[in-house]
Amino acid sequence: MSYPEMMIKPMREDVTRLGVTELRTVEDVDQALGNMQGTAMVFVNSVCGCAAGGARPALMMALAGEGKSLDHLYTVFAGQDLDATARARSYFGEYQPSSPSFAFLKDGEVVGFIHRHQIEGRHPEDLSKVIRDQIEAVS
Repeated sequence: MSYPEMMIKPMREDVTRLGVTELRTVEDVDQALGNMQGTAMVFVNSVCGCAAGGARPALMMALAGEGKSLDHLYTVFAGQDLDATARARSYFGEYQPSSPSFAFLKDGEVVGFIHRHQIEGRHPEDLSKVIRDQIEAVS
């Protein structure tokens, strides 16, 4: 069952206003991640206040930071775009589903992953450093 769109619209916009491309359908995901070249991050957005409420601001800080950048920035919304989220997770290999989470890919292969349990309880400033470290490692 999906959440009402009106409820999650601000959470979507927190991410898309950063220039992150939203993948809302299976076709969107396959077009973005199938045969992907270069580096990418996929943020699995979520309603969860305890983790996602910190993950979105951390993402904003990380993307505003200096240093290397990724070729592609994507997001799917768990609990809303169910098929797209399931398809995106199919590209994550052995990493277990986690919402919110961050997958970092290079040429279509996951080379880094931040699970929900690594997000919970962290201040956005601290988490943004973890995200930046992943971006640096992938780039």
